[in-house]
Amino acid sequence: QREAGVLEPALQAADGALVTEREGWEFDAQLAADELARQFAVASLEGFGLGADDQAAIGVAGALLRYLRELQPGGLPHLARPVVERPGGVMPLDEMTRRNLELVESLRGGDVAGTLLSVLDHTTTPMGQRLLRQWLLAPLLERAAIEQRQRAVTVLVRDPVGRAALRDALDGVRDVERLASKAAASRATPRELRALGDSLARLPRVASAVRALLGNAPTGGVLAEMMAAWDDGADCAARITATLVERPPLMIGEEDTIAPGVDAELDELRALRDGGKDAIATIQQQERARTGITSLKVGYNKVFGYFLEISNANRHLVPDDYQRRQTLTGAERYITPALKEYEEKVLSAAERIESRERELFEQLRREAGDAIARWQGVARRVATIDVLTSLAEVAERAQYVCPVLHDGFDLEIIAGRHPVVEQMMAREQFIPNDLQLAEEAQLIVLTGPNMAGKSTILRQIGLIQLMAQVGSYVPARAARLPVVDRLFTRVGASDNLVRGQSTFMVEMSETSAILHTATKRSLVLLDEIGRGTSTYDGVSIAWSVSEHLHDAIGCKTVFATHYHELTQLESELSGVRNFTVAVREVGDRVLFLHQLIPGGADRSYGIEVGRLAGLPAPVITRAKEVLALLEGEGEQMAARLTADGMQAPSSTRRRGPRMKHQVPSDQLGFFGEAPSVPAPVDEAAQALKATVAALDVDSMTPLQALTTLAGLKHELGDRI
Repeated sequence: QREAGVLEPALQAADGALVTEREGWEFDAQLAADELARQFAVASLEGFGLGADDQAAIGVAGALLRYLRELQPGGLPHLARPVVERPGGVMPLDEMTRRNLELVESLRGGDVAGTLLSVLDHTTTPMGQRLLRQWLLAPLLERAAIEQRQRAVTVLVRDPVGRAALRDALDGVRDVERLASKAAASRATPRELRALGDSLARLPRVASAVRALLGNAPTGGVLAEMMAAWDDGADCAARITATLVERPPLMIGEEDTIAPGVDAELDELRALRDGGKDAIATIQQQERARTGITSLKVGYNKVFGYFLEISNANRHLVPDDYQRRQTLTGAERYITPALKEYEEKVLSAAERIESRERELFEQLRREAGDAIARWQGVARRVATIDVLTSLAEVAERAQYVCPVLHDGFDLEIIAGRHPVVEQMMAREQFIPNDLQLAEEAQLIVLTGPNMAGKSTILRQIGLIQLMAQVGSYVPARAARLPVVDRLFTRVGASDNLVRGQSTFMVEMSETSAILHTATKRSLVLLDEIGRGTSTYDGVSIAWSVSEHLHDAIGCKTVFATHYHELTQLESELSGVRNFTVAVREVGDRVLFLHQLIPGGADRSYGIEVGRLAGLPAPVITRAKEVLALLEGEGEQMAARLTADGMQAPSSTRRRGPRMKHQVPSDQLGFFGEAPSVPAPVDEAAQALKATVAALDVDSMTPLQALTTLAGLKHELGDRI
């Protein structure tokens, strides 16, 4: 809605979306409730689980229904009944996490290649493919529900022969949900309705394959639930396949649509259309016997239609009921009432066939469409079985394991792998990593060089946790995972020019959303917070964010950073542990080992990465010279600060980062000489400094300020 000419913030955030504004009255909850009740033929919406607390949702649903009716004035009988999804059943995933984990869309262009969906999708039906996408975007929050899916996947993993039989039975099942929706909307073609019938006809094989699997398993989880409510629609399948020809045309009238033997009238019309020669021969034989004219013949042309042709020599034998139609040089052409009646039947047969076929087809389509709720239930069950089979197929091929879930805090992954990255390289080339997060070690500061794989490790942790809560097996040797209420993954940097936000603004907005939403049960994965601004600002923000996550929220966190100053947090905060990604230096080369080890890094090897990227050799050489100079200046500055007494004792110092290469505001030039260490400040100057520090400038009047300044100037004397 638009109020005061301004779109709601949620709509402003819908970058690239088509926004259709509606009048405010269309969102009235009472009007919407009446509309929805009429649409779904119910007395009230209470049966859908909607009550007094759902007025906003009802209003939105009513406005949407009204909009759909404008788009499709013919009606919306195919709409499924509304399902209310309450918070707590599934984990809400923000756009930032979906994008950074590349769940269903790649960062490189929005396609499916390179996403978690592309790895897990071995479904055989369109319904299963859609449901798998929904599962990945809505992980479960209840351990019992997750374990029900796990049990079903386990049944399928342990019986590869039975799973292969099930996949073979599913192969060829078309999109029952969409085909049935088209039938309900009277838009299904003969070919699509036959596809619905053929798909339903395959479902007994699917049921047989599932029952065979369950017969060999102690518990079936979700598979058993699906079979308890199984309905293969055998009656409708038989009617559709018996009524329609095996390969119907796209449109009625092009070829035969209704199978022979279904309708006697239709069979008679087809006999007229297709058996014309036999009928003409019969009429000709009958008329020859009746008249005694052996040369009589039945003919046809487009102008006069059917006729009886008799030579002039036999004209005296023509019966009285013959009606002259055409005179020729040596013969006459006649028509009889019987031949005229036959002609009318033959000439109108094609038109009547099309009309009768259409009538029979629409009746069949209406019967199928009336059972839309039934077919939607069938589609959900088939899709669920298909997704579970796909997850089992991937688990066996990629050697995944079933994670152990619990309701506690600790997270432990042994030899975890990135499910997408490992598909792009040989298995022996991917380096698995262990990770543990616990109450006493809840926040990991992950440092290490560029190109070492910190972002990959972050993403694989998030993907393993998400896959576990979807009900899938996970890429690891073993995993013991908590059920988290939220998963936040912030990796990489990007701007949002449409909304006028810089890279740093986007970074801060996403970080703010995490800090306001995360709870103790959340899993937070951060990469390079604070890199979009100056070094001092960035380190300060990163340090403060880490403290807040540790102290105020207390959630499980992995924080990857190039700010090596953050490794000091391990000595400041009890729940922080330092980890780094190992490298090995061989001469002037760096080997990235991609191995997670305890400890902190003190270098980022950015120049080495620049060399690998192909920067010119003179640039690399000069960069090393400048780096050496800056590091030397940093050491000199540290010595100066120590001599000045600016570093307070650790016992009294406020908790915060110790900057490794601290440079004061009067910063040296890159190539200037470092100044000598200044002499200690005398006691008079220290006293004056204390006097100035004690002034309450905010409460002073202008006259008092001038008087005080004059006094200080007099006291300083020659010192200024």
